[in-house]
Amino acid sequence: MLLLLLAAPAGWAQSTPAARPASRAQLLPADQSSAVRLRQPAPGHLRELRGQREFQYVEVKSEQSAWSLFWRRVLHWLDGVLSTPSGKVVWEYGIYALLVIALVFVVLKLMQVDLTRAFGRAPRTMPLPYDTATEDIHGLDFDALLTEAEAAGNYRLAVRLGYLYVLKQLTDQGLIQWQPDKTNHDYLRELTASQLRPAFRELTQQFEYVWYGEQQDLPPAHYKLAREARVAFQRQLSTVPHAA
Repeated sequence: MLLLLLAAPAGWAQSTPAARPASRAQLLPADQSSAVRLRQPAPGHLRELRGQREFQYVEVKSEQSAWSLFWRRVLHWLDGVLSTPSGKVVWEYGIYALLVIALVFVVLKLMQVDLTRAFGRAPRTMPLPYDTATEDIHGLDFDALLTEAEAAGNYRLAVRLGYLYVLKQLTDQGLIQWQPDKTNHDYLRELTASQLRPAFRELTQQFEYVWYGEQQDLPPAHYKLAREARVAFQRQLSTVPHAA
């Protein structure tokens, strides 16, 4: 080791510090010889920039209606509630409960169970003893039965009796052939008198809505309209000649 140091060239130790870079950078002095000149863009160029969409820094208003925003907040709230552990349990078992309720409803409908009697108040009982299964339009005194039903306020039965009265008159004039197993639309297709078909179709729709729709509490004003339509049809029917 000592021999190597002695053998080194004499100028090697002095040249090494000169090769190292300067440890501190020298800062240039500020230029104070020239004045700073502020440049203004051309007015036309400014207007052009303001017209570009990229420089339109305005608040964009929502295009959704208040009703849409309301349901959006509701759905956001439900999402927050159902995302909790308890909310997930309620959501899972709630779906099963709704499916069970829907299944029970379908089964009760197929069994023809009166849902108004099962889940609500019972419908008003019919004040007149009347059996629709054994009715024969040729053996009924429609004038007396209609007067009795209207006096008792049983407008649902009065609508049925009025429709059967019309069927009897059509049968008496040979325009249809009444049979207990026929449907109302069978009579409508069977009626060949074209001038009677629109009014008879309207009477059929009224009867089906009131009777099969279980309109137990038919208002007097509604029955009055149905009665006027029936009487007008009977007047029109009286002007039609009997079928051969």
